[in-house]
Amino acid sequence: MAEQVVQETSETGLIHAFLMNGKGGGRLLSWEELQDWTPDQGKIWVHFDYTVTATRSWLESDSGLDQIIIDALLTEDTRPRTTNIDDGLLITLRGVNNNPGADPEDMVSIRIWAEADRIISTRKRKLLSVKDLLRQLERGKGPKDMAEFIVYLTDRLVWRMIDTVDQLEEQIDDIEDKALTENPSDLRHDLSVLRRQTIALRRYLSPERDALTKIMVEQVSWIQDIHRRKMREVGERLIQHIEDIDVVRERTSVMNEQLLSRLSEQLNQRMYVLSILSAIFLPLGFLTGLLGVNLGGIPGAQGNSAFWIFVGLLCLVVLGQVAVLRWKKWL
Repeated sequence: MAEQVVQETSETGLIHAFLMNGKGGGRLLSWEELQDWTPDQGKIWVHFDYTVTATRSWLESDSGLDQIIIDALLTEDTRPRTTNIDDGLLITLRGVNNNPGADPEDMVSIRIWAEADRIISTRKRKLLSVKDLLRQLERGKGPKDMAEFIVYLTDRLVWRMIDTVDQLEEQIDDIEDKALTENPSDLRHDLSVLRRQTIALRRYLSPERDALTKIMVEQVSWIQDIHRRKMREVGERLIQHIEDIDVVRERTSVMNEQLLSRLSEQLNQRMYVLSILSAIFLPLGFLTGLLGVNLGGIPGAQGNSAFWIFVGLLCLVVLGQVAVLRWKKWL
């Protein structure tokens, strides 16, 4: 049955349709069985790829949804939110992109229409949290109703963020360790990439926190107090992730200031060395320039040993300057 659903996905846009048995399990439905589904058969979860043209056709002709809901399920650009429409919830959430080769901050959106007997969700890219949920349903250990479905899905979305947040913390730890031994200029690129990732994640997770809070407070008949308490726990974990990301971002700012300070210190040291050398060679240049003019009357111009006497005089000047600099503790 699962192979049949996969084969039809490219034509119908259907990724899977799962009929829930109210005990944590159920079975996958074919496209024909989905067309014949009625609420008295049980609660159903229908998951579509919204980029397929047939998805829009099914939503507009067979779903019975209002056009506002259909447009929200098909829209390309989304922001996490929750909207109460009649006795249903229109929910848009984002999860960390854990697909191979993807950047974590390139988050994946899922759009959900949830009501008492039916959930319709759409996506463009794969989301591992959705796979987790489907796997649990196939094992008979999934949610028993739509409220538990929302709780479980949001819980998996938040749990999937743990590895990403841990990686961010490990990266900043690694940069801080390298900063003690490596050239600061070599670490600034890694630091800027890490800072960009934290800013992107923070930008998406803040409205997601508000969306989860809205789910808790919306008064719909099929969400009970026990589900709201569980949603509150999920929201608390999300807030903790946001706070951890904020800490990493603050550490990147502090680390960037430290690297800039070290670079500035290195530059000042080099400029100091150049200044000392300039101070030493300035009188030497004056003397050689003064005695190098092509005019009569230059002392020692006719003497055979005058050059070496002048070189010795220059050496004494250098030694005198070094002595003065060391006495002033400038060298």
